Amino acid sequence: MRVEPGRSTEAWNLGPSLAPDDAFSFVCAGCGDCCRHRHDLVLSGYDLFRIARRLRLSPRIVAHAFCKEYIAPQSCLPALCLTPDPKTGHCRFFEGNACTIHEARPLACALYPLGQTIDPVTARMEYHAQLPLCGVCVQGRTLRQYLEDSAVEQRAGIDARWAVVCTQISEQLLAAGGQQHPHFAAAARRIQKALCLEYDLGDEFYPQFQQNIADLMPLLSRILSSSTTEVTAP
Repeated sequence: MRVEPGRSTEAWNLGPSLAPDDAFSFVCAGCGDCCRHRHDLVLSGYDLFRIARRLRLSPRIVAHAFCKEYIAPQSCLPALCLTPDPKTGHCRFFEGNACTIHEARPLACALYPLGQTIDPVTARMEYHAQLPLCGVCVQGRTLRQYLEDSAVEQRAGIDARWAVVCTQISEQLLAAGGQQHPHFAAAARRIQKALCLEYDLGDEFYPQFQQNIADLMPLLSRILSSSTTEVTAP
């Protein structure tokens, strides 16, 4: 299972992979086209945390106010998709041809027009060129420069760990029968809290994430190993 961050279940064809020093001439022109009519932006827990900190709201409030909650059909993981503005159909945070949370924008936004895959076993990242519909071409630039300018490299370790953990949890859910398990709903609620909701904005994300997962995994094993006794997840 290879994790492709930021996309919903729609088909998305990846272009050829790029090495860090390969030429990549795209430069954002600030037109905002990638923010218009966007309906497929899936947030990681780290994306949600960064947005919540930027807005000074709890992750739970941001998720409730700006996201749609659903179960991803292939992974059986609880997921959050950023819902568009009901009036314009554009991203919720797109105003006046600008992103109002640009410093805390989700990974998929920072990557555009790149696709990224993360191997959940080795945590190796690959970047794939997509055909951009906007931007300007500046010769002599490399993929490495683009990733540095977009602050993608600064968060790469967290994103890789997120992919590995999500794959492990997904495999555990699927092995237990996925949504057919009698206590799947309880498991999904607890997973969503650990991955996305139970975070203190006054502390850094990663140590909390590590602790949440350390607490989650034995609880999840108990929930999924039970097929008859009643299980509740607070």
